[in-house]
Amino acid sequence: MTKYVVLFRGINVGGNKIVKMETLRTILGVAGFENVRTYVQSGNVILTSDQTARRVAETITELFPRTFGFPSRVTIRTAAEWDQMIARNAYPQALDDPKSLHAVIMDDDPTDMALMELAKKANDTEEFTVRNRVLYLYTPEGFGTSKLAEALDKVLKVPLTSRNWRTVSTLQGMLSAI
Repeated sequence: MTKYVVLFRGINVGGNKIVKMETLRTILGVAGFENVRTYVQSGNVILTSDQTARRVAETITELFPRTFGFPSRVTIRTAAEWDQMIARNAYPQALDDPKSLHAVIMDDDPTDMALMELAKKANDTEEFTVRNRVLYLYTPEGFGTSKLAEALDKVLKVPLTSRNWRTVSTLQGMLSAI
């Protein structure tokens, strides 16, 4: 059995696209996934399966809109990929303030031109580094007010989802417990 992190994009944000985590856990269990756990209400799931990541994504992508009435793009990483993402953190100084560091997990690599355009959006305190389809985004003045964070989707033009470092670390702990 492989351990997976499954991240849903755009659910339970601002009172829109409401998904009850209990229902999500139930439908994933009925679909044959094991050890299904969720963390907070923003679509963070861990589970185990003997299926490939691609097949897990396909199953969830088919099942989700039938249950909730709208689609949600999923991003999947194995536990080993998650551990590697954490080990490659480019901003260890942010560990004392995990809300200042985000892992922007991308399904594809952005172009060099897109990364150059994104760099223009950063203020004097913000930084980012891309490693293995993860953009490590350091925003010490806050993610919610960051023009750099605001530009991610528009400029990078790749499927992505972001999680703050507290969530990233918590999910790692949940993976090690199953």
